[in-house]
Amino acid sequence: MSTTHDAPKHPYHLVDPSPWPIIGALFAGLMFGGTVLFMHGGPLWLIAPGVIGILAIMAVWWRDVIREAEVEGHHTPVVQIGLRYGMALFIASEVMFFAAFFWAFFSSSLFPVGGVWPPKDIHPFNPWEIPFLNTLILLTSGTTVTWAHHALLENDRKGLIRGLALTVILGITFTSLQAYEYSHAAFGFKGGIYPSTFFMATGFHGFHVMIGTTFLAVNFFRALAGHFKPDQHFGFEAAAWYWHFVDVVWLFLFVCIYWWGSGGAVGAE
Repeated sequence: MSTTHDAPKHPYHLVDPSPWPIIGALFAGLMFGGTVLFMHGGPLWLIAPGVIGILAIMAVWWRDVIREAEVEGHHTPVVQIGLRYGMALFIASEVMFFAAFFWAFFSSSLFPVGGVWPPKDIHPFNPWEIPFLNTLILLTSGTTVTWAHHALLENDRKGLIRGLALTVILGITFTSLQAYEYSHAAFGFKGGIYPSTFFMATGFHGFHVMIGTTFLAVNFFRALAGHFKPDQHFGFEAAAWYWHFVDVVWLFLFVCIYWWGSGGAVGAE
């Protein structure tokens, strides 16, 4: 009788009190403070404690959420609807985030100082070399993550694992090529408005690719552990949504910044 009396009478999940939000915020503040001190001449290691702490909080926090879903069964259909709305709103906020970078780029390029864009001393990248290759890589990764999703819906575990593995590899490849591209740039971040808007937009997108790759890698190891079912796999679904968002943003970056924004100039060697 006590078990029946104590059983929840609603489909919602009342989250247990957790120390991770406040501890994570403290580590984020520590990282931010270390970054500010580093920008004012302090040593680089001041950033490390905050970064390590944030990574540790991410690990234990994700562990708790996975336990709630896989072991305790708290992610009921009603809870999953709430999670989907939350992820959709998060992606909407990310859209606004990148809209600000595009606004800055178009404001500078459509009304350039001196009437020339790109500025005469800037040699932009050739969009049909590494940027175009990275476009193909991201489009392919969108295909592989969709393959993994459909395999999961068909309860094909091998297809799910293979699709996720290929997507993670393609994400790492994209990041590696972008790092190589940055190392061969003919301009620096402080070289004017073009480098500033270029590196802010493409750099933050690259950061999102790294986040998405990590997100998918976590799902890959969860799939190896036997997690996810055809009717309950929001963790994977959220990662797939995020990855498709990253793909779409890159298409706008390629067309607007690499292609149109280069003004037909010869790319840097």
